[in-house]
Amino acid sequence: MTSSKTISGLLGPTLVALALALLLNLGSMPAIAAQLGRDPALIFVSGILLFVAGIAIVRVHNVWSGGWPVLVTVLGWLALVGILRMFFPTRFAGVAAQFGASRALLVGCAIIMLMLGGFVSYKAYSRD
Repeated sequence: MTSSKTISGLLGPTLVALALALLLNLGSMPAIAAQLGRDPALIFVSGILLFVAGIAIVRVHNVWSGGWPVLVTVLGWLALVGILRMFFPTRFAGVAAQFGASRALLVGCAIIMLMLGGFVSYKAYSRD
C-alpha cells in the first residue's frame, strides 16, 4: 500500500494539473496542437518521458489484486504506450493536430483526467 500511495501522490496532482491547464488554455489548444503536429521531435521526446515513467511505475507497482491500487498499475501500463510515440513520431504528430482541433474531445479528456487525478490524489493523501 505504501508504494500505491507514493505513486498516487505523484500521479494524482500531475493529472489534476494537466487537466486544469488543458481547460484553462482550451482556446489556444488548436494552435498548440497544430504546432505540435509540425514537430515530431517533441512527440518523440515526450514518448521517451512517458515510456520511462510507465516502466518506473510498472517495475515498482505491478499490483493486480482488487481495490484502487489496480488503477495505479493500469495508469503505469498505459504510460508504456509512450513507446509508440517513439516508434511513430510523425504519425502521432498528425494525431495530435487532429485531437487538438476537437474542443469536445479535449474537454472530455480533461474531465476524465481531472476525475482520475482527484480520485488518486484523495487515495494518496487520505488516511487509511
